[in-house]
Amino acid sequence: MKRDVSKALFERAQRVIVAGVNSPVRAFRAVGGDPPFIARAKGSRLFDADGNEFIDYIGSWGPAILGHAHPDVVLAIQNALMNGLSFGAPTALEVEFAERIVSMVPSIELLRCVSSGTEATMSAIRVARGFTGRDVLIKFEGCYHGHADHLLVKAGSGAATFGEPDSAGVPAAIARLTLTLPYNDIAALERAFAESGHTIAAVIVEPVVGNMGCVPPVPGFLQAIIDLCKKYGAISIFDEVMTGFRVSRGGAQSLYGLHPDLTALGKIAGGGMPLAVYGGRRDIMSKVAPLGPVYQAGTLSGNPSAVTAGMATLARLDDALYTKLEALGARLEAGLNDAASKAGVELCVQRVGSMLTPFFTRGPVQNWDDASKQDKERFVRFHRGLLERGIYWPPSQYEAAFISAAHTEEDIDRTIAAAAASLV
Repeated sequence: MKRDVSKALFERAQRVIVAGVNSPVRAFRAVGGDPPFIARAKGSRLFDADGNEFIDYIGSWGPAILGHAHPDVVLAIQNALMNGLSFGAPTALEVEFAERIVSMVPSIELLRCVSSGTEATMSAIRVARGFTGRDVLIKFEGCYHGHADHLLVKAGSGAATFGEPDSAGVPAAIARLTLTLPYNDIAALERAFAESGHTIAAVIVEPVVGNMGCVPPVPGFLQAIIDLCKKYGAISIFDEVMTGFRVSRGGAQSLYGLHPDLTALGKIAGGGMPLAVYGGRRDIMSKVAPLGPVYQAGTLSGNPSAVTAGMATLARLDDALYTKLEALGARLEAGLNDAASKAGVELCVQRVGSMLTPFFTRGPVQNWDDASKQDKERFVRFHRGLLERGIYWPPSQYEAAFISAAHTEEDIDRTIAAAAASLV
């Protein structure tokens, strides 16, 4: 497999871009080697600058549920661009997009468009604090909600601890307002509310975690978040930037029959363009300026080409698509388990719909402690073997893989064969 062009591009990039990439995981530091530089994508395939072809399981980290460069989505964007790139003023397109989101996610009564998932979660937390008049935020270890200061916090093992900064540049005073708990630990959540309930503004959670690998909630965990927030006057926030429209048409909250106070959406919501959403109960969202005192604004919020891409994508999410994604996901899950069993490799494959992660550890993986115990070196060899065989897998053992509607059974079978060869 040729990599000369990508290698030269990476060397150039490192002279002018931090580490040569504009988002850390792209640097391949968790798996070693240099990243391929992608030139184009179509359907389930990526093509790099050297002309190599890969079956893609990143999907732009989730948005490409229809596959890359879906012709209907591309045409819709092209038509929108002919009318101008950005106006800084209201458009009918924004209204149509918001109406579609509200129709698909029943817990959202009022929303605001922003440009990234980080902006959506950051804004939702600010609204929750403004609505409650409280400061403390609860998050869960292993859940990633963007790079806002109060979210870059780590916890001790097991019992809840007030956080220390997990990144340079985050003031300790801000980090101390974030209480980090183990994911899927209902008892720890109950203790936190019993001890600090009167100070807690919100609980934010990935309803299905994708940022320590795919980790689903245990029965009752998400409902406990909603119930305790209601009991103590806090706000429940579901970060569905990744799971929204991915695990079902209405997201994880629809899949599990739940109704959070606020929701953050992104990725698929923008159809691959820079677009995200936060929204929820009307009384809470009415605190956002200019209706209320919680300020949030954005020059490119509700960008016409972005909302067009979102609408064109969302309009194509029908029952047949999710049936296909479930079948492909089940086929890949079974194939990976079978390959690992034949190779005598300890593997726990966890999947929700078209999100999937193979953990090189004994399962189930229910929290960060479980995920962190996996065999990282085994994953590095697995990833390298897949890449050499034309499979573009997420370059981190803590990232979920994604299947798109453009994948075929042949793609899945080829992936299983590559995985089997990479496990030897």
